[in-house]
Amino acid sequence: MFDPTIYDNIKVVLEGAVYDLDLDGKIIITRREDLVDLSSMSRTYAIEFARKIDKPSKAEINLHVHLSDLAAEILENPTAKPGCTLTIKLFTKVKNPDMECKHIEEQLGLIWEHRPQITQLLSYKYGIFPVVYHNQITLSFGRKIDESHLDDFPHLIGYAADSLAWLDERGG
Repeated sequence: MFDPTIYDNIKVVLEGAVYDLDLDGKIIITRREDLVDLSSMSRTYAIEFARKIDKPSKAEINLHVHLSDLAAEILENPTAKPGCTLTIKLFTKVKNPDMECKHIEEQLGLIWEHRPQITQLLSYKYGIFPVVYHNQITLSFGRKIDESHLDDFPHLIGYAADSLAWLDERGG
């Protein structure tokens, strides 16, 4: 008999919470991935959404588990603390990174109550003028999660939706 792992349980609850917002019309799911990396024997689930189809900003929630965590759980290692990592990525565009990125970090810090670590990765297509930078904003929580964190998911997804609303309103 298959006994679901921490990853499986979290994935089901996370996916359900995001789909609930989609059914309520608050977001639109734009992409979903459920991957098994055979070279590292890790698993990743990603679900991407936007507030509306015509809005420029998107959010992606990533759930990842390493082989070491899966093995510790399946083999019932009493000294291990298995869990998953969860990150949120926000995608938007900026024209003036020196001014806009600092403001984005400050505002997202307020929305997320200064909990996650915020990093921004900028890229652009060479030869396209005027230059518009693609900004990938990653929110990292710096700890593993397990089933004890399931009650946090509606708040987490709500913060992601609030972040998208702010990014869209600023003209991302």
